[in-house]
Amino acid sequence: MKIISISFDKFHIYGKTDDGRTLSQSLLWYKKLKNATDNQRNSYVIGYDGIHWRDIDEDISFESFEYNDAEPSALQYFFLTHPEINIAEFAKKIGLNPTLLRNYINGFKTPSRERELYIISQIRSLGSEYVSVAV
Repeated sequence: MKIISISFDKFHIYGKTDDGRTLSQSLLWYKKLKNATDNQRNSYVIGYDGIHWRDIDEDISFESFEYNDAEPSALQYFFLTHPEINIAEFAKKIGLNPTLLRNYINGFKTPSRERELYIISQIRSLGSEYVSVAV
């Protein structure tokens, strides 16, 4: 499979394949592309096995368009949209290995359903702590 053209909307990159399919990925996985101007996004080169944006130093493989995690899970979405939260410190606070939590967020590992629910409950707990701050 080879991507022959690409397009964007506010949240996704779309790749049209040489066999007529249109595949997509969330731009949350590609911060440089998400924050790029239209001119930067449209300045790409399609290579043998991927797409390269020289101006912003970003690469996407053709293969990644067929990954099962084209859209972030709820857990991944939260951390990808809240970079102000220090992942290492949050992991320590909830008793998790920081590298493991980063692996969950980046899609290198998948938490069990129980572990995912635990992490999400701890995110909610943190939110409650923030809300309880009185001025």
